[in-house]
Amino acid sequence: MLVLFDLDGTLIDSQLGIFAGVRHALSSVGGVAPDDAVLRSWIGPPLRVTFGSVLGGDNDRIEAAIEAYSQRFRDVGWSEHTVYEGVADMIAALVDGGHRLAVVTSKTRHHAEPIIAHLPFGKAFERLYAPGPETARSEKADMIAAALADFGQSPDETLMIGDRLYDMEGAVENGVRGVGVLWGFGDREELEAAGAWKLVDAPAEVALLADAFVSG
Repeated sequence: MLVLFDLDGTLIDSQLGIFAGVRHALSSVGGVAPDDAVLRSWIGPPLRVTFGSVLGGDNDRIEAAIEAYSQRFRDVGWSEHTVYEGVADMIAALVDGGHRLAVVTSKTRHHAEPIIAHLPFGKAFERLYAPGPETARSEKADMIAAALADFGQSPDETLMIGDRLYDMEGAVENGVRGVGVLWGFGDREELEAAGAWKLVDAPAEVALLADAFVSG
């Protein structure tokens, strides 16, 4: 079984670093950050989309804010996260079960790479699919398609695990079963509306789902 994982809100709780980075970035260009509820909804889409929503489409300020965010991320932001409880055991169970794992994230590659490299289970992921720094849209569907091609895996032998609608929509577009996690930044209503195949409350359930396909 090929098991694809979103990063933020699925493997790690990165709210602290993302909130701090966004506030720093917007302040550096004279912008005002929205409240925490809005900021939570920003975890998932590319920064150009979210910054554009408060900077009036001013491309120069948007790019300056992205650079400020990236600089802070390189200095400290990459380390401001925690691994969700049960995730390490889930990854170990999937590896023991012979499943192949990869990360599919909307976080740009140069932001995602240092995080995955420092995860205690980071080496379990054979590949990382992440957009370049120029991205201005969610590319989950494209990246899932690339993973299917690279691994030579059929959609019905693949799971996409994520916490936001972008993960589920990308899975649906590729005929992949999307598993929505309820410990992240999305919610049940969002995930179901986006076409989630299953919803899970705890990481251990993911390993059980993957194993069920192999044994069944």
